[in-house]
Amino acid sequence: MMHGTVVMTAPELAPEAVTLLTDAGLAIVYMRPFPSAGEVADVVRKHQAVAVICRQGRVNGAVMDASAGLKIIARHGVGMDEVDLDAARARGLLVCRAPGSNSVAVAEHTIALVLALAKDILPLAASVAQGGWRAPGAQLRDIAGLRLGLVGFGPIGQRVARMAMALGMEVAATHPSGTQQGAGAASRDPDHVPRLAFDGLLARSDVVSLHCPLLPHTQGMIDARALELLPPGALLVNTARGGLLDEVAVTRALDSGQLGGAALDVFIDEPPAPDHPLRRHRRVICTPHVAGVTASSMRAMGMMAAQCVIAALAGAAIPPERVVVPAGIA
Repeated sequence: MMHGTVVMTAPELAPEAVTLLTDAGLAIVYMRPFPSAGEVADVVRKHQAVAVICRQGRVNGAVMDASAGLKIIARHGVGMDEVDLDAARARGLLVCRAPGSNSVAVAEHTIALVLALAKDILPLAASVAQGGWRAPGAQLRDIAGLRLGLVGFGPIGQRVARMAMALGMEVAATHPSGTQQGAGAASRDPDHVPRLAFDGLLARSDVVSLHCPLLPHTQGMIDARALELLPPGALLVNTARGGLLDEVAVTRALDSGQLGGAALDVFIDEPPAPDHPLRRHRRVICTPHVAGVTASSMRAMGMMAAQCVIAALAGAAIPPERVVVPAGIA
């Protein structure tokens, strides 16, 4: 039987994951939504935690130093921008994630946002609710034939591609670095999605959807220059990370009509300020970083994180695809 405390940087964890941890003898301490790194460090220090499951709070070097017995940071999800990986490497601290755990949920949310934008669902529903009806000359976009450009083609991007192609959309993808992938990469893709250079993808896309990690070379990649490459009136969907966008440039492109609409599940600062201009923009649909929050994905993320924690504390093997920073490599 194990002993120790696991800090969960959110108010809840899937019941199946809770059972897994508590049956192993571990206690769980929950935190409020979106705690600061300082708050996480205080809780880790108070309980001398052996593990942190990171869902909504930033985990930096101060958190890692707060408990001498800390063995693992387990990400409750896939993106790693909330964990200071350099600090973990410097300390030889094991960091894991849950690859593939929310791919279906995020892909479904992405397609829902594409459909809502293309069909003007929110403005039309608001008009009817206010007593209006169909305006003269009103016309919606066809989904079939729309050219969808995917920036990033990992598990989520690939699922989006399959769903979009089932609707008759023309799909192409680009590598997050902006470099063109060769014909060999395309030939290994069972769905035969064409790969284009970043600029070329933007220039031919009626809809651009982001599915890449937030890294130094992807920070602010959708900026004023990138937006000018889009066909006038193109649509933008971001269910990845808010930092991929230059939010000021996106707002200006929406105001000018260069962007016909945007659907954003993520922001640079979360939650965004109440007066953030994109919150109530007439061309924008905002959702509160919930693309991956479904019953099945929450269960999968929680279980994978809990399994990694238990394996790390027991000295057992962890599937290599889950390991981001190996233990003991300083």
